[in-house]
Amino acid sequence: MLPSNTSVMIVGGGPCGLMLANELGRRGVSAVLVDEKPSTAFNPQANATQARTMEHYRRLGFANDIRDLGLPSDFPTDIAYFTRYATHELARFKLPSAAEAKKKIHSLSGSWSAAELPHRISQKYVEQVLRQQAEKLSGISVNFGWRMVEFSDTGKDVRVLVERVEDGERREITAAYLIGADGPRSPVREALGYRYTGETGVVRDFMGGRMYAIYVRSPDFYKTVPHAPAWMNVCFNNERRAFMAAVDGKGEFAFHTQLKPHENEADITQEDALRMFQMGVGAPVKAEILSHGAWTAGHSLVADHMQKGRVFIGGDAAHLFTPTGGLGYNTAVEDAVNIGWKLAAVLKGQAAPSLLESYELERRPLAVRNTAYAKTFADSLGLYAPVPEIEEDSAAGRQAREQAGQYFEAHGRAEFNIPGITFGGRYDGSPAIVSDGSAPPPDAANEYTATACPGGRPPHCWLSADKSLYDTFGFEWTLLCMNPDNVYTSDFEEQAQQRGLDLTVVTAPQARDLYEADFALIRPDQIVAWRGNETQSANAIFSRILAQ
Repeated sequence: MLPSNTSVMIVGGGPCGLMLANELGRRGVSAVLVDEKPSTAFNPQANATQARTMEHYRRLGFANDIRDLGLPSDFPTDIAYFTRYATHELARFKLPSAAEAKKKIHSLSGSWSAAELPHRISQKYVEQVLRQQAEKLSGISVNFGWRMVEFSDTGKDVRVLVERVEDGERREITAAYLIGADGPRSPVREALGYRYTGETGVVRDFMGGRMYAIYVRSPDFYKTVPHAPAWMNVCFNNERRAFMAAVDGKGEFAFHTQLKPHENEADITQEDALRMFQMGVGAPVKAEILSHGAWTAGHSLVADHMQKGRVFIGGDAAHLFTPTGGLGYNTAVEDAVNIGWKLAAVLKGQAAPSLLESYELERRPLAVRNTAYAKTFADSLGLYAPVPEIEEDSAAGRQAREQAGQYFEAHGRAEFNIPGITFGGRYDGSPAIVSDGSAPPPDAANEYTATACPGGRPPHCWLSADKSLYDTFGFEWTLLCMNPDNVYTSDFEEQAQQRGLDLTVVTAPQARDLYEADFALIRPDQIVAWRGNETQSANAIFSRILAQ
């Protein structure tokens, strides 16, 4: 039975909504989630979980559950470029398997010093874990097969009318806050009167305009194709351009192709979809079409606002990507991480309601940043067109393939080696950050320079062979104490106790050079909120961050 009252109403059961349910439930905040789909996703959708997202799954305690799903642990997560999958390989950007990533992470430094490496896994598997974890939590009610009909923000609460898809039964739920994580056609966003801004309708030779997704099962693929397996497979020819992610490493694939002007998506049959897939393979490989449908590439859109009163939007409802770089789903997860702790702090009386205004101030600029990066990758991939002779068995064909290979070698590194995008997102200027006047390093996609300049991800280091600094952080607030000769933390501890905050004090002298200060305060979303060499201003620091 759906409860008639809850603290937070979540509309949408994708990664953003399910992650928010986990963030709230772990903090003892009740939430009701509804989604009109019968269950979590069947189609593969997003296929890349970035390292920062994996760090958040580690914080919640289920990173290994995620990493154990999807591709076999020894399956290579390379990105490979071909004329067609069974013919010429043009280039390959090699990346570690899941098993290799678990071992390699402990020895990495510089841009890739992290608690977790990226993981290549279909969103369908991630959603299953997020749902299972959320449903374990007291006060969390997850309801697929229910849709939101309408809502009304009274100023004191939000009244939400929901309807069961199966039989039309309706219920009214009263919530303190509502979050629309209900996708690109978001009824919540539309009811708020907000619109996407940015760029749409971009047409490219590839990754622009009408695309077609085919979820296919073909165990014979690996018997037919003479090349080493890869996670992401891109085919580059004049007849059928496509990209294809391995879903399970055993023969299931998410195949996406550019539709030609003469191809009408409404007329495409199962047989047509099979031929499209076989064109990309370059061989009449046997296959079963599990699902197929059209979608549109060429979006780089961000809603003009993300909050009105007691109602918020996140995920695809707030920003829509062309899926190069794998940034859309990961940006959605961080939306949930950001708003989750803030809602909990306000509902528990630990922060003023105006803290919630920092959600849009922090997340919207990141959405603009990340959609711009995705557009750059889409341009690099989609505006580079194959020459007519690319598949010829001739000197001109060989030269064309060599040139294309060089291009894709560089493109692969640019799109898939992105620690700067992954770790470098910042909340500079936010009222929920206490600036120390320092400036962060320049934002760069393919390089990340660790900095404890308030407003960004905490610099990471390994404390032992298998213990990350992040593993010492509390689930809520953490005060890092990094000078063994300056261990005065009682002001922070007393202020936290008075405010009802859970503060973990961590002594980590190994991190002193990284943080360039004796102390650093880490927010619940693992963002550096403040750093300094004395703690007497704890009251003012917490008051600033918590909008008091």
